[in-house]
Amino acid sequence: MARFQAVEAFHRLADETVLLPMSFERIEGGRAVISNFVGDFLTVTDEELRRIVELDVAPGDGLYERAYEKLLISGRSQISRLQLIAARYRTRMAFANAGTGLHLFVVTLRCEHSCPYCQVSRRSADKNLFDMDEVTAQKALDMAFSSPSPQIKIEFQGGEPLLNFELIKKIVFWGEERSAELGKPVTFVITTNLALLNDEVLQFSKEHQILISTSLDGPKDLHNKNRPRPGGNSYELAVAGIDRIREFLGPDKVGALMTTTQSSLDRAKDIIDEYVDRDLGGIFLRPLSPYGFAIKTKQFARYKTDEWFEFYKTGLNYIFEINKAGKHFPEFYATNILRRMFSDRPTGYVDLRSPAGIGLGALVYNYDGRVFASDEGRMLAEMGDRTFDLGDVFTSSYEDIILSDKLVDLVANSLTQCAPQCRTCAFEPHCGADPVYHHATQGDEVGIKPLSEFCRRQKNMMALLLDILDNSPDEAAILRSWI
Repeated sequence: MARFQAVEAFHRLADETVLLPMSFERIEGGRAVISNFVGDFLTVTDEELRRIVELDVAPGDGLYERAYEKLLISGRSQISRLQLIAARYRTRMAFANAGTGLHLFVVTLRCEHSCPYCQVSRRSADKNLFDMDEVTAQKALDMAFSSPSPQIKIEFQGGEPLLNFELIKKIVFWGEERSAELGKPVTFVITTNLALLNDEVLQFSKEHQILISTSLDGPKDLHNKNRPRPGGNSYELAVAGIDRIREFLGPDKVGALMTTTQSSLDRAKDIIDEYVDRDLGGIFLRPLSPYGFAIKTKQFARYKTDEWFEFYKTGLNYIFEINKAGKHFPEFYATNILRRMFSDRPTGYVDLRSPAGIGLGALVYNYDGRVFASDEGRMLAEMGDRTFDLGDVFTSSYEDIILSDKLVDLVANSLTQCAPQCRTCAFEPHCGADPVYHHATQGDEVGIKPLSEFCRRQKNMMALLLDILDNSPDEAAILRSWI
């Protein structure tokens, strides 16, 4: 009796090859990107695209195996492959069941800076009518801790929140008490320009493990131009504050964000050098947003997406050189997209979520008790547009807000899986929805995607990253190291 069966016994049984759900998008160089529901992607030539779509492939020809691996084709009887896609899709969408984890407390609208691109309709530092009071703060905490999210993050926003630091301290104490009672962990973040940072703030932050987020737009001349304040010393205060926080709280307790203005467009290397010199661990090359003073001062209209994208590519190439020299220094915009491309884990970055993170990912409690679906929605309200105003902490519960017809409609309008233009886009699994942006720029939460600067930016970013991954081995290795 033979010890082993003949090799023919192990051949795959004949099975009709079928296409699995997929989309494709043509890109430069006579190529196309094909993707499935869960974001597996394959870059092919136009001829290879034709062969896959027409099922002109067979085992052993190479293209069959590439398409099969990416869950683009299957045998008709192989139901397990559809089950695998379904299981991975549930994982990617798990955030929709998690409850609201991020809660932003706008403790004041007052600010002593006068940044022309500021997204918030700030108020002068002496106008105390724009401070949150204790009763409002307590009600906001009630709503935040009513969320089914297993953990809560409270971020203090402004204006400049340190102008109402006494209330911040009380909210932290109250929040920690509720956390202990409910067994629900809570963390705190203060978003500040650091001009008012002092020993009291540092000591309190150390005792309560508070993280600090700030702004740094680049070297001294650029930062002070972008972020003016009385005395013209915004940069000096910011970098001194960053250094003090790193020394007193630890290097991982402070993060910085930059905003790209028209003055930044030819300064990519200078801006990145500032972040490298400050040992900030990476940079997010962030474009302007169409809210608040960025609209009133016409800052948002001073450059287009294509100009920002050229700035971004210059910056990314320079960051590659820094990494090649031996310093791990990621660009966080690319990192967020890459994590979405290479992982089924739900993303915490709301710009890559569908449905959008409005309400589901974050709620904003304004100084006066009004509750908004997002910080950008709150900014629109300060401009007179209350589309994303969901209620208030005095008459509404968390359930009232989350289950309201208004939020349900807004969330439904943010589903890229069924939105015109998005539904058939190969980049959709890696992208997200931004209904506030599209409402602000087009007056429509769904948005007309061929006219959308958000859509153009996202697609440009993903096409750039795919091109690097396919054609630039050294840079591709750096990109993968960031995730």
